[in-house]
Amino acid sequence: MPTDQAIENQSTTLDSVVIRFCGDSGDGMQLTGGQFTDTSALFGNDFATFPDFPAEIRAPKGTTFGVSGFQVHLSSESIFTPGDRVNAMIAMNPAGFKVNLEDVEPGGIVIVNEDEFTKGNLSKCGYLDGYNPLEDDEINNKYALVKVPMSRLTKESLADSGMGAKDVNRCRNMFALGIAYWLYERSLDHTKEYLVKKFAEKKGLPEVAKINIRALEAGYYFGETAEVFPARYRVPKAKQEPGTYRQISGNEATVLGLVTAAQKASKPIVYASYPITPASGVFHGLAHLKRFGIKTIQSEDEIAAICTAIGASFAGDIGVTGTSGPGLALKGEAMGLALMLELPLVIVNVQRAGPATGLPTKTEQADLLQAMYGRHCESPLIIVAPRSPSDCFNMAIEAVRLAVEFMTPVIYLSDGYIANGAEPWKVPSVGDIPTINITHPKQEDFADGEFLPYARDPETLKRPWAIPGTPGLEHRVGSLEKEAGTGNVSYDADNHDYMVRMRAKKVANAANSIPLLEVDGDPSGDVLVLGWGGTFGSITTAINEVRASGHSVSYAHLQYLNPFPSNTEEVLGSFKKVVIPEINLGQLSTLIRSKYLIDTIGINIVKGKPFRVETLVERITEVVSS
Repeated sequence: MPTDQAIENQSTTLDSVVIRFCGDSGDGMQLTGGQFTDTSALFGNDFATFPDFPAEIRAPKGTTFGVSGFQVHLSSESIFTPGDRVNAMIAMNPAGFKVNLEDVEPGGIVIVNEDEFTKGNLSKCGYLDGYNPLEDDEINNKYALVKVPMSRLTKESLADSGMGAKDVNRCRNMFALGIAYWLYERSLDHTKEYLVKKFAEKKGLPEVAKINIRALEAGYYFGETAEVFPARYRVPKAKQEPGTYRQISGNEATVLGLVTAAQKASKPIVYASYPITPASGVFHGLAHLKRFGIKTIQSEDEIAAICTAIGASFAGDIGVTGTSGPGLALKGEAMGLALMLELPLVIVNVQRAGPATGLPTKTEQADLLQAMYGRHCESPLIIVAPRSPSDCFNMAIEAVRLAVEFMTPVIYLSDGYIANGAEPWKVPSVGDIPTINITHPKQEDFADGEFLPYARDPETLKRPWAIPGTPGLEHRVGSLEKEAGTGNVSYDADNHDYMVRMRAKKVANAANSIPLLEVDGDPSGDVLVLGWGGTFGSITTAINEVRASGHSVSYAHLQYLNPFPSNTEEVLGSFKKVVIPEINLGQLSTLIRSKYLIDTIGINIVKGKPFRVETLVERITEVVSS
């Protein structure tokens, strides 16, 4: 079988390529795209992925509502996005073809399973009156359309396997993957090893592994012998800093970040959650890591989940709860309770498109104002936001550090785009990650005086974290207002005013414990682009393109949203115009205007998709040129 070393056929070398696999939600597109990505990562390409899931759990087969897609951008250089335009698309059915065709660049390769383009399937996805897009001259002239009878060829390649028609039919995605491996000169070795492991003898499915491997090989050799493709393509290895790398998604990085924080704090983490897309991946990942002191609890609802996490923090563990936008709304009152108790708590919010159920499998970053103000009364919390899949590791650790350092809840704002997307991650040395220092008061610390549960550290203003049951440190907690120092229930007006201000000042003091806002480019000038969260990749790529065209523009990206870095006002005031791209209708712009009285120019979309780089380039260039 071919390996990377054995491939010597003449081919066209490309700096990068964007490939999309698409089909019905039962066609295995996520597995297919994931295997292509894994193989390319092992080869040494830089990459970024964009899995696109249907919202329905099981939409009617063959309809546009059930289309599943997986896009991967491979490059020999550093990249930051899954790409705007698709260079090659593999469509397993008419619905996948219809939904995704407009994203393919003119002249791009479109490989279709022509066996599925039957009259019935065409009708299911809205192609009516006998129309077949594969026979449309306009489509054939616009794209390099390659029609492959994948269903039939898969069956023929497995005719003597002895397996049933249903199992054989499920191997079509491997046939398609084999074609892609041939077209882009990828090795089959990793996927073959994966299939053997996935269907190992202990699972009782060795024959399933064999037929999938045979279908994979059949697809590869079809590409080699059919002579239907215009060329083969090779994307050389990318130059990387020395080190150990792995593919990682945002949810996976969040899991590893939380586990690392637990180890660095020498504390168990109790993760209590209720299943919700797209945050459930964090829950699933942590559930397998009990050996690292991780306890996971599936609660009956969102409110029970956060209250369980608060109880864990009260008992001396690190309480974490996970959700998405609808669940964050339900957790509002309990977040106020954690704030009043002044206990460490991390709320992982993987944002999705709303409102209400909205577009549950699509991305958005429209929970910023909810995170900032979505609780009654004066109740500020610390808010952090990772900027990329791999950065989720760092910011998950930061969320835990800030929660225990300031004894307050911290909201961690990820989003569906970076949660499900993946990129290479240079695995850090555990020794290079700072320890998270936690101290609990002891009885002997107060031998000369009374223990005051709401006495404050003069620097951070945090209160002591006393473990319940510690002799001599008995104290009262609850949701009613606390008397300064003693923690007793107090209805005194001046005391309430004082405690509200202290809790707000404590959160503001976190600005002294976070990095300054860095500017990429000139520290002052005409235009600054300011981003936050998962827009980092698209904005970075757009900025590079705008600069390459001869324009001067600077860029800063916020990972700390409450409090803002202490130099934020100084940075923003150094530019004549501030441009803020957001996947919402201007929430960060609202915060910047209200806090600093600095006007902003918004670039806003709410399409359930990340920014196209070409859109940002066009809009930023307009501002720079005006």
